[in-house]
Amino acid sequence: MNNPQISEETETLRFGQALNRALGDAMRADDRVFLMGEDIALAGGPFGVTRKLLDEFGQRRVRDYPIAEASMVNLAVGAALGGYKPVVEIMFMDFCTLAMDALVNQAAKAHFMFGEQGPVPLVLRTPHGGGLNAGPQHSQCLEAWFAHIPGLIVVCPSNAADAYGLLRAAIDNPNPVVFVENKRLYSAKSEFPANPQPIEIGKARTARSGSDLTIVTYGNTVHLAEQVAKQRADQNIDIEIIDLRSLQPWDETAVLTSLSKTHRLIVLHEATEAFGIGAEIAARMADIGFDELDAPIIRVGAPFMPVPYSVALEAEFGPNAEQLNTAIDRLLL
Repeated sequence: MNNPQISEETETLRFGQALNRALGDAMRADDRVFLMGEDIALAGGPFGVTRKLLDEFGQRRVRDYPIAEASMVNLAVGAALGGYKPVVEIMFMDFCTLAMDALVNQAAKAHFMFGEQGPVPLVLRTPHGGGLNAGPQHSQCLEAWFAHIPGLIVVCPSNAADAYGLLRAAIDNPNPVVFVENKRLYSAKSEFPANPQPIEIGKARTARSGSDLTIVTYGNTVHLAEQVAKQRADQNIDIEIIDLRSLQPWDETAVLTSLSKTHRLIVLHEATEAFGIGAEIAARMADIGFDELDAPIIRVGAPFMPVPYSVALEAEFGPNAEQLNTAIDRLLL
């Protein structure tokens, strides 16, 4: 695995603990950083990410907020314009719909409308994805919405080291950042460096090197790709995996470089396949990488329907290993 965050001295840390550590370190480094969200103070957050931060930083900097996402994000935009660095937690990504005006028409536009005199150093943390039997109103992956808006940055880490590094970079950034966290990852353990550093936004990492085909993905589906790649290696199929980490901006140079080596491309994500991140990457690579392609680009994502509540139906909702293997077979067999 090629990850500049991993050094010889590492520990094992859960994804959620890495986020907690990043928040604490950022708050110690800069008094302007403060947190807002529903149940983030006394309860420690709906997924435990903000545990014990209230004890250290107090109610002034770790603020429980009512169930009012629109007013919370508007307040955060105002605070950011006033020189603070708010980190807002929206309990489920589905609830971002209630704050779209603040994000899309205010936070994303201020830099342009005020002649670069109004930076908005706002981070909006929010979990996406299914797997918890939470139903169609608590399981959506809406990152493509935000990636479509000029002025917003969108990131989605897949492991503890990247979660820390990207969150520190997001808090330091003078622009609004939508920080997407997959719910399945909060308890997942991975290697964590002894001296973690911010990670440059917009730079992908090569999660696995290969020569036969490239899978471009992000978040939790990185682990699905790694699982399938390991299985296919027994069949002498060598798969390269590009973990985007950043969705807007995204690292088209890294993707094109990998495509130029393998000449076959799959784009994998948990979000709905139609009109998604994969569609943009496929279109761009068909434009600038057409001469490198030995086969059509394939997207693997969720079907065009709401996420089902039933455990059995959600398990088949996808994407899954069977769907990914079918795509690999289409390209190679």
